[in-house]
Amino acid sequence: AFGSAAPATVTKLRRRLAEAAVAFEAERFNDADRLLASIDRITPGVAEVHELRGLVHYRLGRWAKALTELERFAAITGSVEQHPVRADCCRALGRWAEAEELWQELGDASPSPELVEEGRIVQAGGLADRGRLTDAIRLLERAPKPSRQPGLHHLRRWYVLADLYERTGDVARARRLFSDLF
Repeated sequence: AFGSAAPATVTKLRRRLAEAAVAFEAERFNDADRLLASIDRITPGVAEVHELRGLVHYRLGRWAKALTELERFAAITGSVEQHPVRADCCRALGRWAEAEELWQELGDASPSPELVEEGRIVQAGGLADRGRLTDAIRLLERAPKPSRQPGLHHLRRWYVLADLYERTGDVARARRLFSDLF
Protein backbone atom coordinates (compact mmCIF):
# COMPACT_ATOMS: atom_id res chain seq x y z
CA ALA A 1 0.00 0.00 0.00
CA PHE A 2 2.87 2.37 0.69
CA GLY A 3 4.81 1.58 -2.47
CA SER A 4 8.54 1.22 -2.29
CA ALA A 5 9.01 3.19 0.93
CA ALA A 6 11.62 1.95 3.37
CA PRO A 7 10.31 -0.33 6.14
CA ALA A 8 10.89 2.34 8.81
CA THR A 9 8.97 4.86 6.73
CA VAL A 10 6.13 2.39 6.17
CA THR A 11 5.87 1.85 9.94
CA LYS A 12 5.76 5.62 10.49
CA LEU A 13 3.11 6.06 7.79
CA ARG A 14 0.94 3.26 9.14
CA ARG A 15 1.10 4.87 12.58
CA ARG A 16 0.16 8.23 11.08
CA LEU A 17 -2.76 6.63 9.21
CA ALA A 18 -3.96 5.06 12.47
CA GLU A 19 -3.69 8.47 14.16
CA ALA A 20 -5.73 10.00 11.35
CA ALA A 21 -8.41 7.33 11.82
CA VAL A 22 -8.54 8.08 15.54
CA ALA A 23 -8.80 11.81 14.83
CA PHE A 24 -11.62 11.11 12.35
CA GLU A 25 -13.53 9.02 14.87
CA ALA A 26 -13.09 11.81 17.44
CA GLU A 27 -14.46 14.26 14.84
CA ARG A 28 -11.18 16.15 14.72
CA PHE A 29 -11.44 16.34 10.95
CA ASN A 30 -8.83 19.03 10.34
CA ASP A 31 -6.26 17.05 12.35
CA ALA A 32 -7.11 13.94 10.36
CA ASP A 33 -6.78 15.82 7.08
CA ARG A 34 -3.39 17.24 8.06
CA LEU A 35 -2.09 13.74 8.89
CA LEU A 36 -3.50 12.27 5.69
CA ALA A 37 -2.05 15.06 3.55
CA SER A 38 1.38 14.38 5.01
CA ILE A 39 1.09 10.69 4.10
CA ASP A 40 -0.09 11.55 0.58
CA ARG A 41 2.93 13.83 0.06
CA ILE A 42 5.32 11.01 0.94
CA THR A 43 3.51 8.14 -0.81
CA PRO A 44 0.74 9.30 -3.13
CA GLY A 45 -1.87 6.87 -4.34
CA VAL A 46 -2.61 4.96 -1.12
CA ALA A 47 -6.24 3.88 -1.36
CA GLU A 48 -6.90 4.05 2.38
CA VAL A 49 -5.57 7.61 2.52
CA HIS A 50 -7.81 8.76 -0.33
CA GLU A 51 -10.82 7.02 1.18
CA LEU A 52 -10.40 8.50 4.64
CA ARG A 53 -9.47 11.90 3.27
CA GLY A 54 -12.61 11.84 1.14
CA LEU A 55 -14.68 11.03 4.21
CA VAL A 56 -12.98 13.84 6.14
CA HIS A 57 -13.84 16.35 3.42
CA TYR A 58 -17.38 14.98 3.26
CA ARG A 59 -17.87 15.51 7.00
CA LEU A 60 -16.51 19.04 6.60
CA GLY A 61 -18.98 19.76 3.79
CA ARG A 62 -16.23 20.13 1.19
CA TRP A 63 -18.17 18.23 -1.46
CA ALA A 64 -15.86 18.74 -4.45
CA LYS A 65 -12.73 17.77 -2.52
CA ALA A 66 -14.50 14.77 -1.01
CA LEU A 67 -15.61 13.66 -4.45
CA THR A 68 -12.09 13.97 -5.87
CA GLU A 69 -10.58 11.88 -3.08
CA LEU A 70 -13.29 9.23 -3.23
CA GLU A 71 -12.96 9.02 -7.01
CA ARG A 72 -9.24 8.34 -6.52
CA PHE A 73 -10.11 5.64 -3.99
CA ALA A 74 -12.54 4.01 -6.45
CA ALA A 75 -10.03 4.24 -9.31
CA ILE A 76 -7.36 2.49 -7.24
CA THR A 77 -9.58 -0.21 -5.73
CA GLY A 78 -12.46 -0.63 -8.18
CA SER A 79 -14.69 -0.60 -5.10
CA VAL A 80 -18.25 0.75 -5.01
CA GLU A 81 -18.13 0.95 -1.20
CA GLN A 82 -18.11 4.76 -1.17
CA HIS A 83 -20.60 5.23 -4.02
CA PRO A 84 -23.36 6.44 -1.67
CA VAL A 85 -21.05 9.11 -0.26
CA ARG A 86 -19.88 10.06 -3.74
CA ALA A 87 -23.50 10.28 -4.90
CA ASP A 88 -24.35 12.46 -1.90
CA CYS A 89 -21.48 14.79 -2.84
CA CYS A 90 -22.83 14.95 -6.40
CA ARG A 91 -26.27 15.66 -4.95
CA ALA A 92 -24.87 18.53 -2.87
CA LEU A 93 -23.15 19.91 -5.97
CA GLY A 94 -26.26 19.56 -8.14
CA ARG A 95 -24.54 17.01 -10.37
CA TRP A 96 -27.65 14.90 -10.80
CA ALA A 97 -26.54 12.81 -13.77
CA GLU A 98 -23.41 11.69 -11.93
CA ALA A 99 -25.43 10.83 -8.83
CA GLU A 100 -27.80 8.75 -10.99
CA GLU A 101 -24.86 6.99 -12.62
CA LEU A 102 -23.35 6.10 -9.25
CA TRP A 103 -26.72 4.73 -8.08
CA GLN A 104 -26.89 2.60 -11.24
CA GLU A 105 -23.34 1.31 -10.75
CA LEU A 106 -24.11 0.46 -7.15
CA GLY A 107 -27.20 -1.47 -8.17
CA ASP A 108 -25.29 -3.29 -10.90
CA ALA A 109 -22.54 -4.27 -8.45
CA SER A 110 -25.16 -5.41 -5.92
CA PRO A 111 -22.92 -5.17 -2.84
CA SER A 112 -24.25 -5.65 0.69
CA PRO A 113 -27.90 -4.80 1.38
CA GLU A 114 -26.78 -2.09 3.79
CA LEU A 115 -24.69 -0.37 1.13
CA VAL A 116 -27.44 -0.60 -1.49
CA GLU A 117 -29.91 0.79 1.03
CA GLU A 118 -27.65 3.77 1.75
CA GLY A 119 -27.41 4.41 -1.99
CA ARG A 120 -31.19 4.14 -2.30
CA ILE A 121 -31.67 6.70 0.48
CA VAL A 122 -29.27 9.12 -1.22
CA GLN A 123 -30.98 8.60 -4.57
CA ALA A 124 -34.39 9.24 -3.03
CA GLY A 125 -33.02 12.38 -1.39
CA GLY A 126 -31.77 13.60 -4.75
CA LEU A 127 -35.16 13.02 -6.32
CA ALA A 128 -36.83 14.86 -3.45
CA ASP A 129 -34.35 17.75 -3.78
CA ARG A 130 -35.58 18.21 -7.35
CA GLY A 131 -39.22 18.19 -6.30
CA ARG A 132 -39.79 14.61 -7.44
CA LEU A 133 -41.30 13.47 -4.14
CA THR A 134 -43.57 10.85 -5.73
CA ASP A 135 -40.60 9.26 -7.51
CA ALA A 136 -38.58 9.30 -4.27
CA ILE A 137 -41.43 7.61 -2.40
CA ARG A 138 -41.85 5.02 -5.14
CA LEU A 139 -38.13 4.22 -5.05
CA LEU A 140 -38.21 3.61 -1.31
CA GLU A 141 -41.50 1.69 -1.39
CA ARG A 142 -40.16 -0.69 -4.06
CA ALA A 143 -37.16 -1.67 -1.93
CA PRO A 144 -37.10 -5.29 -0.75
CA LYS A 145 -38.89 -6.03 2.50
CA PRO A 146 -36.76 -7.59 5.26
CA SER A 147 -37.12 -11.37 5.40
CA ARG A 148 -36.36 -11.44 9.11
CA GLN A 149 -35.71 -8.90 11.86
CA PRO A 150 -35.28 -5.45 10.24
CA GLY A 151 -31.78 -4.04 10.28
CA LEU A 152 -30.73 -0.48 10.97
CA HIS A 153 -30.62 0.16 7.22
CA HIS A 154 -34.32 -0.78 6.96
CA LEU A 155 -35.19 1.58 9.79
CA ARG A 156 -33.27 4.39 8.10
CA ARG A 157 -35.19 3.82 4.87
CA TRP A 158 -38.54 3.77 6.66
CA TYR A 159 -37.68 6.97 8.53
CA VAL A 160 -36.86 8.74 5.24
CA LEU A 161 -40.01 7.30 3.66
CA ALA A 162 -42.17 8.56 6.53
CA ASP A 163 -40.57 11.98 6.20
CA LEU A 164 -41.39 12.01 2.48
CA TYR A 165 -45.00 11.02 3.18
CA GLU A 166 -45.24 13.92 5.60
CA ARG A 167 -43.70 16.32 3.06
CA THR A 168 -46.37 15.33 0.53
CA GLY A 169 -49.10 16.01 3.06
CA ASP A 170 -49.88 12.35 3.77
CA VAL A 171 -49.47 12.82 7.52
CA ALA A 172 -51.65 9.82 8.40
CA ARG A 173 -49.45 7.50 6.37
CA ALA A 174 -46.29 9.01 7.87
CA ARG A 175 -47.68 8.55 11.38
CA ARG A 176 -48.62 4.95 10.63
CA LEU A 177 -45.13 4.20 9.40
CA PHE A 178 -43.52 6.00 12.37
CA SER A 179 -45.79 4.16 14.81
CA ASP A 180 -44.86 0.85 13.17
CA LEU A 181 -41.21 1.73 13.75
CA PHE A 182 -41.58 2.55 17.42
